[in-house]
Amino acid sequence: MNATTKPNTAFWIIAVVALLWNLIGVFFWVSEYFLMTEEIKAALPPEQLELMNNAPAWNIYVYGIAVFGAVLASILLLMRKKLAVALFGISLIAIFIVQGYWIFAMDIVEKMGPQALIMPLIVIAIAIFEYFYSKGAARNGWLA
Repeated sequence: MNATTKPNTAFWIIAVVALLWNLIGVFFWVSEYFLMTEEIKAALPPEQLELMNNAPAWNIYVYGIAVFGAVLASILLLMRKKLAVALFGISLIAIFIVQGYWIFAMDIVEKMGPQALIMPLIVIAIAIFEYFYSKGAARNGWLA
C-alpha cells in the first residue's frame, strides 16, 4: 500500500481554482446547448452564429466529456484520488478534439479573426496544466 503525503497549500488553491474553472466550462456547455434562446442567438455576431450552427452533431458529446470529465477530475483531485489523473487525461483529449476541430476544420481565424484563437488556446493550456499537475501530485504521493 502506498502512503500518501500531505499536499502543500498551493495544491489546495490550485485544486479549488481548477474546480471553479471547470464549473465555468459546464456553465458554458449548458448555456450553449440548453439555454440559448432565439433572442440570445439574434444578439450574437453572424460569424459566431454560423460557426455554432455548422458545428457537427458529435460536438455536444465530446464537449460534454471535456467539461464534465474535468469537473469530476477536479473533485477527485480535491479528494486526493489518483483517478483524477486519468479523467484529466480524457478531458484533455476531448478538448484537443473539440478545439482542434474548431480551430482547423471550422477555420475560425478566417471567419472571426486571429483574436478568436485566444480562448481556445487558453482552454488547451489550462487543460494541459491540469493534467500534468495532477500527474505531479500523484508522483509526489499526494494522491492515493
